[in-house]
Amino acid sequence: MLVTLKELLDQAKEEKKAVGAFNGTTLEAIRGIIQAAEELNSPVILQHAQSHDDIIDLEEIGPIMKYYAQRASVPVALHLDHGSSFDRCVQAIRLGFTSVMYDASAKSFEENVEETAEIVKIAHACNVSVEAELGHIFTSEIVHGEGGNADSKDDYEDLDDIYTDPQVAKEFVEKTGVDCLAVAFGTTHGVYLTEPKLDLPRVKRILEATNVPLVMHGGSGVSDEDYAVAIENGICKVNYYTYMNQAGGKASKAYWEKDTNNFYDSMSLAATEAIKEDVKRAIRVFQKIK
Repeated sequence: MLVTLKELLDQAKEEKKAVGAFNGTTLEAIRGIIQAAEELNSPVILQHAQSHDDIIDLEEIGPIMKYYAQRASVPVALHLDHGSSFDRCVQAIRLGFTSVMYDASAKSFEENVEETAEIVKIAHACNVSVEAELGHIFTSEIVHGEGGNADSKDDYEDLDDIYTDPQVAKEFVEKTGVDCLAVAFGTTHGVYLTEPKLDLPRVKRILEATNVPLVMHGGSGVSDEDYAVAIENGICKVNYYTYMNQAGGKASKAYWEKDTNNFYDSMSLAATEAIKEDVKRAIRVFQKIK
């Protein structure tokens, strides 16, 4: 069933759990994500990242995502991830998405506030939730199989300049009215080659200052133990893609190595199954399912 992001995250915040947000870049991914959520009877967020437009455009994949979300037996929020323009956010709303992320985190605080507040007005008028981002989330050398503009903590003299400041976050939430906030506390997008060092107490301070559900982007390399602390401290939405994507890729490779018939449809089923199992593992951590 199709629901808003706010509905899912408000409940997650109350229960001190997190809802997994998974990118449906292919039909195999969409089916694997929904099947995993249904098998665990868990809510889920199905999302499209604007950066994946080179794989498939929102106009093409959006209706397919909505179809699977509507017929799912569990609550599903349909989310645009890292939307960088008003036009793209409005496009997602018109396609039936129940949530949009407007990402102006690279702009000045004043610009981020002004533009995000405008998106909030538009989205809330359509009963659509809004996520925004404050702070800087690192990018590894490998981002969903391609080279990225890598950076790390070593590139910055003062992490307070790039990590989310609780009091600044409080002001941002009050001025924009966002439903949830993606925060920076040391996580990394892409394939993380070493264990990240997270400022987990900062998450709790941001929650206390803002009292809105918080979002973790870049969960690669995060241990189950650190996930548990982050969720206890206020993380209610976890974006998860790289390892899920790799699981499908590895299953496809294994299939071609052992199969002599070269049937693409059989490989597709193998990839879907692998994605489903990896998503289930992640959901169990986020939802505290034993």
